[in-house]
Amino acid sequence: MRKLMVFFIMAILFLTYSCETLRNHEGAVTGAAIGAGIGALVGAAAAPGGKGTEGAIIGGLAGALIGGAIGHYAYDVKRSQAETNKVYNFSGKEAVARIEEVSISPNLVKPGERLTTKLTYAVLTTSNTPVRVREIREIYYMGDLWGNPEVTVERNGGTYVSTLPIILPKDAKKGTYRVRFTVQTENSKDSREATFTVQ
Repeated sequence: MRKLMVFFIMAILFLTYSCETLRNHEGAVTGAAIGAGIGALVGAAAAPGGKGTEGAIIGGLAGALIGGAIGHYAYDVKRSQAETNKVYNFSGKEAVARIEEVSISPNLVKPGERLTTKLTYAVLTTSNTPVRVREIREIYYMGDLWGNPEVTVERNGGTYVSTLPIILPKDAKKGTYRVRFTVQTENSKDSREATFTVQ
């Protein structure tokens, strides 16, 4: 019983010190979080200008990626609301999100190296009210889910580029990993995939 209590205390301390508060860096929201088990809370994102909490990065790494780390989450605005609506010729009443591009760089890596997942998407709305958006990155290896970091944020209309680096464990299993990127709003869901290979 005493050993079990010690184990739980050590586990709580590990998770506590593995989570690092996210901080703002000149127009890009950033945050550091160490990879935890799938579904575990790993960090919160500060809104631009430090005005409260924008969202929380949840999920983590497991299985073939256990021991890896989730790096700094960041986003930048690529186009304004007016520019984005013009590109899509959008005049609808319900807000929707559309993925424009996804990428992983480099897509050929070695165990222990860092890669960056990049997601570009448009939030289409004619309202000035922010839209709640879920950015989800599901990582699959050999057909099984080995990671699912995600963040729920509030976005005004516009086009956004978000990046989330992943540092692979030094004993990461070799092979091809598939990443499914998803953006989801109350009225829409869009997904695309990209791959990277551990050699």
